Amino acid sequence: MDGNGRWATSKGLKRTEGHREGAKAIDRLMDDAIEFGLKNISLYAFSTENWKRPVLEVKAIFDLLIEFINERLDNIHSKGICIQHSGSRKRIPSSALKSIDAAVAKTKKNKILTINFCLNYGSKDEILHAFNEAMKERKINRKDLSAPMKEREFEKYLYTYPLPAVDLLIRTAGEQRISNFLLWQIAYSEIFFTNTLWPDFNRDSLVDALKSYEHRVRKFGGL
Repeated sequence: MDGNGRWATSKGLKRTEGHREGAKAIDRLMDDAIEFGLKNISLYAFSTENWKRPVLEVKAIFDLLIEFINERLDNIHSKGICIQHSGSRKRIPSSALKSIDAAVAKTKKNKILTINFCLNYGSKDEILHAFNEAMKERKINRKDLSAPMKEREFEKYLYTYPLPAVDLLIRTAGEQRISNFLLWQIAYSEIFFTNTLWPDFNRDSLVDALKSYEHRVRKFGGL
């Protein structure tokens, strides 16, 4: 979800106002996703690299996250949306963790749509975490540590488990890079780049991405 800051700057507003408008784009996306029958959406909300940003901006992002959850949770729950968190819990403010955990617990049985917030997430961190957890489990169960690790054994320790692999990756704001996002999960995903800044991402933007995906031929390495 890139472009919040640029959106705000272009309008002479504080960057935090861009993040606030970005939250409204999430509202629209959830409703459109339900209408179109999508089942899983992962949103790159805050990366492990975003801690490099100014302290006040980081604080504002987490304050906005708490506000987003507190104001919308009942409505999200009523729509049958399941909230999931992918990412390290380290460094996340305790107040934000409390709101995240409350949202996850309240919506865990919902089946209409899963919204996975990738918060304090970095794919390299996730892969290292998954490998270390898998090896720890082997030690506990006294399994052969030198035995080859299969995908199924590894994947269950990913932050995103049990979500499926990504079908379509949408990158907004004209950037054309992956930025340490779901590297394992997007191995065979289709990628759609758009110049639209995230706060301006709407129903038409989503339709454009889905129409592009509709015409892709997915071979997964075959013919």
